[in-house]
Amino acid sequence: MRIGAISDAPHESRTLIMSNSRNKIGLALGIAGVFLFGGTLPATRLTVSAIDPLFLTAARATIAGVAGLSVLLILRRPAPPLYFWHEIILSGLCTIVGFPVLMALAMVSVPAAHGGVVLGVVPLATAGAAALVAHERPSPGFWATSIVGAGIVIAFVLSQSEARTFALGDLYLFGTVLAGAFGALSGRLSMSMPGWEVISWQVAAFLPFSAGMAFFFRSHDFANVPLTAWVGLGYVSLVSQFFAFFVFNAAMAMSGVARVGQLMLLQPFVIIALAALVNGEPVRLATLAYAAGVVATVLISQRMPIKRK
Repeated sequence: MRIGAISDAPHESRTLIMSNSRNKIGLALGIAGVFLFGGTLPATRLTVSAIDPLFLTAARATIAGVAGLSVLLILRRPAPPLYFWHEIILSGLCTIVGFPVLMALAMVSVPAAHGGVVLGVVPLATAGAAALVAHERPSPGFWATSIVGAGIVIAFVLSQSEARTFALGDLYLFGTVLAGAFGALSGRLSMSMPGWEVISWQVAAFLPFSAGMAFFFRSHDFANVPLTAWVGLGYVSLVSQFFAFFVFNAAMAMSGVARVGQLMLLQPFVIIALAALVNGEPVRLATLAYAAGVVATVLISQRMPIKRK
């Protein structure tokens, strides 16, 4: 018995090292995903200044759908089993329809920096969604740091002059919180198939619908749309709606939906920087202090236990 225990020790050590390495890779991919998704609001704000937000939503899903279908055909991937399709469709309704259309409508009336309020509460909502749909059980300490981190980000956004007036865009932003949180279903699917394949099947499944909507909402005045708006459309289509999910879905599968989801607390500050560069929105020095507080809560949260069934 003693010899067996000794012989098992190296195996357990290797397993622990592999688990820690997998978790670190997952967190690194999660941070990369934060930066990729961080360009979504500034690019959307840039695009809706010249393109109808409903057409934008349909067009980005159509372009991503063509890209996803092409990848699946080139790699000759078999269709997922039938029992996966209800989750593919439900999560697709959140990530392909709900989140993009509500975000686009919000960006018509509020600045990209204001949209940071969404990214302050999405990680907390994602943790709640993970408890419901991904069978994760965050510890009380994890919830506490999530609430503190969300509170810091909300305080930051409310301290900005643009965020002190209630607007219709706030209702749309609230909707994006719910849609973004239940996109956690994609993370659960990524535990059963590669993350790139999850988003590819999602956008491919919605391609007939999104293409039809893009045709319905098309404009007859595309000749006057500036190049910057087309660049923004290209970004939200191929990066925000497609490639960024390759990275983020893999991260959630490796390190857990709730833990990776909380990294999104860093995203408002990525948006602030990009909004200044892309949209000409102001940056205040107080951002550095708020950013330091958010980074601290994220670092602490990574040490909090999360049970996964």
